[in-house]
Amino acid sequence: MSKQDLFDLSGKVALITGASRGIGESIARTLANYGAHVIVSSRKIDGCEAVAGSIRENGGSAEAYACHIGEMDQIEDIWQHIESKHGKLDILVNNAAANPYFGPIEDTDLGAYQKTVDVNIRGYFFMCARGAQIMKKNGGGSIINVASVNGVNPGHYQGIYSVTKAAVISMTKSFAMELGQQKVRVNALLPGLTDTKFASALTSNEAIKKQAMAHIPMKRVADPDEMAGTVLYLASGASSYTTGTCINVDGGYLTI
Repeated sequence: MSKQDLFDLSGKVALITGASRGIGESIARTLANYGAHVIVSSRKIDGCEAVAGSIRENGGSAEAYACHIGEMDQIEDIWQHIESKHGKLDILVNNAAANPYFGPIEDTDLGAYQKTVDVNIRGYFFMCARGAQIMKKNGGGSIINVASVNGVNPGHYQGIYSVTKAAVISMTKSFAMELGQQKVRVNALLPGLTDTKFASALTSNEAIKKQAMAHIPMKRVADPDEMAGTVLYLASGASSYTTGTCINVDGGYLTI
């Protein structure tokens, strides 16, 4: 493979969930910059349309499709759309996530528990399953699950979220083990503290942020764009012999 082709995604179809802002938006823009047709997905169509339209204005190929991965019927709808319109999927990035509760783990109520599990475990699982089915029929593909460093070291007052992200790590390895011979690679990105609306409960609280900085060797919060390069690697031919791995992009947090 030549140097210029190593990260080329021309002709590839990529679905990115949770792509209307933050890390998902950065991933969608990056994959489009390298030639992929990106399907920008999240719960609300307006945010998806804004990102997809911006990508097209900048010369990329993109479409918007609303999907709440906590709802099984919406998961089925988006896969039917992809199969009927494109007939294939080459890249799936599971990035949409829920974290409705921040507080003592023993005070987690059933509603917060159920919402977090439905999106972060059930949603990821069935997105992976349906993605694998269509990829197997078309010669393979790459699935990237966005987990979290909290799946390795649980975050304070982020108990159920951390539990679900640990499940995503295990899920990634399970799918990778079974799908390797079908040329479907499954890997995970483990972001550290990143400057997004999703993480604002942490980044906007100076006391919590200061405490976090003490455990990050680089002594700063990540920009969402700093997550996209790892996903590009995992989505492209550059990682053709990489599956079942979980890559920390955390400023060194998990080294301490």
